[in-house]
Amino acid sequence: MKKSAPLAAANAIHYTITPAQLHAHLYEVVLNIPQPQAQQTVSLPVWIPGSYLVREFSKNLQDLTASQGGQLVDAVQQGKNSWQIDADPSLPLTICYQICAYDSSVRTAWLDSQRGFFNGTSVFLRVHGAEQVLQVLHVEPPVNQPRWQLATGLTPIKVNKNGFGRYHAASYDELADCPVEMGEFWSAEFTAHGVPHRFVVAGAAPSFDAERLIADTQKICETEIRLWHPKGKPPFERYVFMLNVMDDNYGGLEHKNSTALICSRRDLPRKGEAKASSGYTTLLGLISHEYFHTWNVKRLRPIELASYDYERENYTELLWFFEGFTSYYDDLLLRRAGLVDNEQYLKLLNKTINQVLQTPGRHVQSVAEASYDAWVKYYRQDENTPNATVSYYTKGSLVALCLDLSLRREGKTTLDHVMRALYKHCKAGPMREQDLLDVLLALTGHSWAADIAAWVHGKLDLPLASLLESHGVQYKTETAQIAQQLGLRVAEGAGGISLKVVLRGGAAEAAGMMAGDEWLGIEPLQTSHSHLGWRLLKLDDLPLYAGDAAEVLALVARDKRLLRLRLQLPANARPASNAKGRKANTKTANTGDTVSLAVADATRVNRWLDGR
Repeated sequence: MKKSAPLAAANAIHYTITPAQLHAHLYEVVLNIPQPQAQQTVSLPVWIPGSYLVREFSKNLQDLTASQGGQLVDAVQQGKNSWQIDADPSLPLTICYQICAYDSSVRTAWLDSQRGFFNGTSVFLRVHGAEQVLQVLHVEPPVNQPRWQLATGLTPIKVNKNGFGRYHAASYDELADCPVEMGEFWSAEFTAHGVPHRFVVAGAAPSFDAERLIADTQKICETEIRLWHPKGKPPFERYVFMLNVMDDNYGGLEHKNSTALICSRRDLPRKGEAKASSGYTTLLGLISHEYFHTWNVKRLRPIELASYDYERENYTELLWFFEGFTSYYDDLLLRRAGLVDNEQYLKLLNKTINQVLQTPGRHVQSVAEASYDAWVKYYRQDENTPNATVSYYTKGSLVALCLDLSLRREGKTTLDHVMRALYKHCKAGPMREQDLLDVLLALTGHSWAADIAAWVHGKLDLPLASLLESHGVQYKTETAQIAQQLGLRVAEGAGGISLKVVLRGGAAEAAGMMAGDEWLGIEPLQTSHSHLGWRLLKLDDLPLYAGDAAEVLALVARDKRLLRLRLQLPANARPASNAKGRKANTKTANTGDTVSLAVADATRVNRWLDGR
């Protein structure tokens, strides 16, 4: 039996959870409240910290009953996610209920015959008035599954060799912040700066190169600990990575001493594969991102999230810092860990820059507004999202890039020093935007308020070209793919071209195209072949069939109706012979251009990327 020193508390809240009906995807939960209030309220959170959307977890709760002394007592539902129990304060109160677990994401709960997973916000009712007392969790193993194991960041009290048994948390917040993984998973351990880390993987294919994943993850952890604590240890005693491998999925959610991850089965490293695939590099970036959150959001956090309100949205304008700056460091630290080279890193950065520059919404919404609107816009994306919003992940990472390169060009400090100083300044706790400005002033001797106001609260493009070029990176614009030139995002298949997004201000919008249209074909206008029409199955074939035409009739299907729309073709979408003489602009990009980065001065690039 694995044990740790048990904590004694007469008023401790006790939860017992059992993966009871695997084929029905049902957990059974028993909640014991030793000292209930006379009118005891319990509620299930409506959201999970780190994922800013009201998800209504109570929709999965069923068959709730309450009892005292073996007798049922009234449990009256007070709203969508709360119940009030008429209790006798002198007797312990027991509440029983079931959770239906169908969600395979990192945010909620899952249960089937192969695997179990849950976050506390999805399964544990919060006992109002007892959030700060000891919370004890007993996890029972499923029947007839002797090979199932359990992994969690919770502190064990008494558990068996497979990890099932009793754990404790100092508060409901801590209980909610420690997900649990169960099943016949692969598991390995390593240390980083003397701290034990565990990595569990569920659902991997036989080709999975476990040794490489562990070695690379260890490099990431050591690199990040060195950044935050050059001469010390991290602020946790152990850490757990929980990776669920699926056919095609991706995502991650940070926790204080663990993270839940999802990746595609094809993205895992494979035995005998010398070069890392792009999918594996993406997975390493995800690992780097969620691990960085251990400091930047789980400890250093927005002042508005100093304490969580689980009943409603918790708004903050600071996600550009907590998600955006983390997104800057996730790939940068892969480079410092030796897992990507300069060319690979610039390719990743190049992709981020183009994602932002090819989003018209960057001129509609500031990145601070994007942070505040995450609850209603980022997690509810539709065909108009690129036209009305900007991502606080991608633009936020470019704000961090601009700040880092500006600091380095000035020569007094770097963003690494700023992050460490900010962590100390805020005592690894709540942060305001003013705290960042105060630290910048202290380290550089002058105010950065105007820069932060322009980059974070403004809607103009960032000074990327000049800053990157000053650090040895060639920044130039090139002709974009035809879809971007037309202002489209499409899906292509055997049946043809489906329009997913029509970008604001583009030729496609001017022609009257809209998301949901099926683009069937074209008829060139004002050419010697204008009497011919052509079936269009791939957008790259547009110049082939348009010939020297400056305008075509686009035949589209909308709601089973056929429309003929006049579409002006950008010069770059015509044959090369008609686009001669066009001079590339190396400083700015428009809707018809894409940015390309390359190393121009290896010495300056290495100084930046090495963190010197």
